[in-house]
Amino acid sequence: MINASITETVQFYHLDPMNVVWHGNYVQFFENARCALLDKVDYNYPQMDASGYVWPIVDMRVKYIRPCSFGQNITIIATLREYENRLKIDYLVRDTKTGEKLTKGFTIQVAVEKSSGEMLYRSPDFFIEKIEALS
Repeated sequence: MINASITETVQFYHLDPMNVVWHGNYVQFFENARCALLDKVDYNYPQMDASGYVWPIVDMRVKYIRPCSFGQNITIIATLREYENRLKIDYLVRDTKTGEKLTKGFTIQVAVEKSSGEMLYRSPDFFIEKIEALS
């Protein structure tokens, strides 16, 4: 199982009028962790583009457990769960100091050929080989 983690400090601009992280900002936290994961696989957005495929997100879920607040250090862990037919990446947000679980979720991405716009029902062989070489 391949995973990557990042640490963020909750800033004022992350907050909503109730002084907790606005729900939409968790999407950005997930994206930052996903990029760290894709860097580990050596297949982040520039490599995707060069390979002739785009990988749009077709589904996303977020489960809010406890709010994050200003100044809090959080760790976001992205874990690759599926890769053969689609990318399913799980996310877990924890308080860095206490380890308390704050938010969890997942995204699903599918491979689409840039030239034709056709969605593939299986991940490209070279991508599967990249993942299996790291597992």
